[in-house]
Formats: sequence, C-alpha cells, structure tokens
Amino acid sequence: MEPHELAYKIAQLGLEKKGKQIVVIDLRGLTSVTDFFVIISADSDPQIKAIADHIIKKLRDEKIRLYHKEGFQSLRWILLDYVDVVVHLFRNETREYYGLERLWGDAKMEFVVDEQKK
Repeated sequence: MEPHELAYKIAQLGLEKKGKQIVVIDLRGLTSVTDFFVIISADSDPQIKAIADHIIKKLRDEKIRLYHKEGFQSLRWILLDYVDVVVHLFRNETREYYGLERLWGDAKMEFVVDEQKK
C-alpha cells in the first residue's frame, strides 16, 4: 500500500472509533523522517486506547507491520510508527499543548471528516 493510501486508511480507521479533528499532514519534501503524519484527537483514555488498538489490529489483519509504538502507559499521546506514516493519537489538551500542526505549518494538511455526518 502506498504511503498516501495508508495515511487515509488510518484516518478512516480513526473515524470508525469516533476520533476527532483528524488531519493528514503531507511531509514529503519537508523531512526525510516520514512521508505523512496522521493526527487524531480523543476525549478520554479509553477512547484513545480503543482507536490505537483498532488501527493496529485492522492493519495487522492486512499484513501491514507496525514498526514502533509508544505512549500506552500514559495514554496522553500514543505514537504508532508505520515508517512512511506516523500516527499521533492525542488527548485534546495534549494536542493543543504540543501543536504539531503549528510546527509543520508549511506542510499540506487535509482534515478528514465523516461524510455521513455532514
């Protein structure tokens, strides 16, 4: 699966578990660390863990390997590293504090919304 497709698949998986303020940030040409960030907010510890577990399981079922994960102890900021796509799952207040969107303000960003709720 191409990195662009993977990023949007992860965004959709986040929507399935009621993730909020989902944004895909295209970092190609800006950094060699990864191609995309997917940022997802959650209202509670159980929700952030449920979203992370859902993404990991669904991608594992498709044989997409998770390279690294962290943040499951505190559940404030979970990072899922799929090499070309890095997922940041935040509690709302933690996302606001770190402001990744501001740090990468020159990158192309696209918010992903639930089309059925429009």
